[in-house]
Amino acid sequence: MRDLHDLKALWPDNSALILLNCLTDVPPSATTSSASLADRLEDLLPQTQCTKCGFPACRPYAEAIAEGRASYNQCPPGGQEGVARLAQVLGRPVIPLNPEHGSQQPHRVAVIDEDVCIGCTLCIQACPVDAIAGAAKQMHTVIDALCTGCDLCVAPCPVDCISMTEVTPGRTGWQAWSQEQADAARARHQWRNLRLRRDKEENDARLAAKAAAKLKEVEAAAAGTPEEQAELARKKAIIQAAMERARLKKLQAEQASPPSDYEHP
Repeated sequence: MRDLHDLKALWPDNSALILLNCLTDVPPSATTSSASLADRLEDLLPQTQCTKCGFPACRPYAEAIAEGRASYNQCPPGGQEGVARLAQVLGRPVIPLNPEHGSQQPHRVAVIDEDVCIGCTLCIQACPVDAIAGAAKQMHTVIDALCTGCDLCVAPCPVDCISMTEVTPGRTGWQAWSQEQADAARARHQWRNLRLRRDKEENDARLAAKAAAKLKEVEAAAAGTPEEQAELARKKAIIQAAMERARLKKLQAEQASPPSDYEHP
């Protein structure tokens, strides 16, 4: 880790002192030896789930850092202080934030122009922390206190009615975002993953039951002529093939990504 002189050389203003002072605010779990390295790194991330690091969420990014597949300076929401936090746990030097992933900015929240919103729900589907309330063909609104400022809802909007507004002018990175907010955002993200997985499993189960019932119906149907027998056989083969594809797809998904919902003890 760089000393104070090195930090001042990188950042001639007082940001070096701010970084060192704020390192005492990291979660206790981040320095607990019993936790895995990925767990400790994840505890230091702001949990905005913005994907700016190049990974689908904060947990995969933490795992990539721990495994040496990503650098620890790819998180714009955490800013330079975030880099310093990760560097301390990794025992590595503090390096500048990689500008390829974005710049350190004040915390922002999404704002929906309710007069223009058409209720398409695309922003709701994109929000990683369930911070948008609304229903199909109904006006949507952002719950400011829950918004992490990830801006993932902006691009999917087909009528460009979402904008990002700064709410912490003059404060950026961890100076604009608290550990309590990060912990709450992670909890909401994990709950969203659980909900989406549950919904998919329930839908898959409904489809499987429907296919099984249809197959039973086809098998029980009486066919007189050769043409009718051939038609029933064709229907049976189609249903069986669809059920097998669904089974294999589910098996491949489980093998490729075991359900974890980015949780850890």
